[in-house]
Amino acid sequence: MGYITAGINHRTAPVSLREQVAFGAEQLPDALHSAKKYTGADEIVILSTCNRTEIYCSVHDQSVSSCFDKLLDWLAHYHHSDRQKLGEHSYLLRDNEAVNQLMRVACGLDSMILGEPQILGQLKTAYASAKSAGTTGTGLNRLFQHSFTTAKQIRTETAINQQPVSVAYAASRLAKQIFADLSKITVLLIGAGNTIELTARHLCQQGVSNIIVANRSLDRPGRLTAMFGGKAVLLSDLPRVLPTSDIVISSTASPVPVLGKGAVERALKLRKHQPMFMVDIAVPRDIEPEVSDLADVFLYTVDDLQDVIEDNLQQRKAAARQAERMIEADTFEFMTRLRALDAVNLLRSYRQSAEAVRDQELKKSLLSLARGAQPEDVLLQLARTLTNKLMHHPSVQLKNAAAKGQHEQLEWAQKLLGLSPDQNSDPINPEQATDYEH
Repeated sequence: MGYITAGINHRTAPVSLREQVAFGAEQLPDALHSAKKYTGADEIVILSTCNRTEIYCSVHDQSVSSCFDKLLDWLAHYHHSDRQKLGEHSYLLRDNEAVNQLMRVACGLDSMILGEPQILGQLKTAYASAKSAGTTGTGLNRLFQHSFTTAKQIRTETAINQQPVSVAYAASRLAKQIFADLSKITVLLIGAGNTIELTARHLCQQGVSNIIVANRSLDRPGRLTAMFGGKAVLLSDLPRVLPTSDIVISSTASPVPVLGKGAVERALKLRKHQPMFMVDIAVPRDIEPEVSDLADVFLYTVDDLQDVIEDNLQQRKAAARQAERMIEADTFEFMTRLRALDAVNLLRSYRQSAEAVRDQELKKSLLSLARGAQPEDVLLQLARTLTNKLMHHPSVQLKNAAAKGQHEQLEWAQKLLGLSPDQNSDPINPEQATDYEH
């Protein structure tokens, strides 16, 4: 069994490319089955967030190379993206590196904000979606559960998430830097997911008291406004509430922008060109990039938040180094166990094969005894036949190895068979095994 990871993230690709290959929750079931069929992977999980799209696969060893080549082909094909450009900004990882990457993602070590906790929940959701779609099995189930355990251990034993940092936190910090007194500011939050909830929580902690939450339905926004105050409106009400909003922070799962340049331009006229601060933390983007061309708008995307969060990174680097060491150890432990499981499966198959030969020859011996054959003759024949049949295939392979000059394989066979070097002048002389091939 082998593991493969392919993807792009905020370190390797700009947001303009990341949004081209992002997946909405409603796309995942179809995408998972499509990727599995196209690549020939045995199992597959797709993680898609504002900062990354990663595909995790489990494949049989003989299929690793072909699957490896097809992953990015499929991703480009599915999203109608430029394959060459995608290849320039992506990464392909195998076995130890693939396992290590998943653990680093689960622990927040590969996040824009080092150690941020949201990614673990997103990873669990991606895994649950794949399980529901039927595209996971023993290989990925074992890997993901091990990664979740590692993430929990690291968050418990290190200070990696001691400070409340996330993209939402960075957005609220940036707002605080631009507006000294947030208590007099009206904030419009577009969307009602976890990121928006976190943003609302951070803004309230920094003094914001006037919050408007806009969404396609009023159920979840109603719950948020009940928690933090403010009011809930529909997306269709945006033209009405936008002119009164000083800060706009958007994070929806919409595949197309929810705010265009024209709508913002009209809102600015009603505001008499009083400046607006806007943060688009969605991928694909919620706010048309052209909005940044307007003179009275300060528009930031998830990539722009990197400068805001740099201070947080300094506090977490020591914890991250400790976490990296723990992940290296856990990766080694996981792969060691995986290889041991392969040996268990091999031994089980070998035992079943030997037992099948034993049962077949025992049945023949019992029939001979029933027909009146001498027990001593039957036992001698049974012992001879069992020895010959059990040694036949190893003898053939040893002769082939000797003929090809594969001395390392012969030395390994000597250890495997428990033969001491002084039993033969050569490690193993297969010619002496000729009698056991019949």
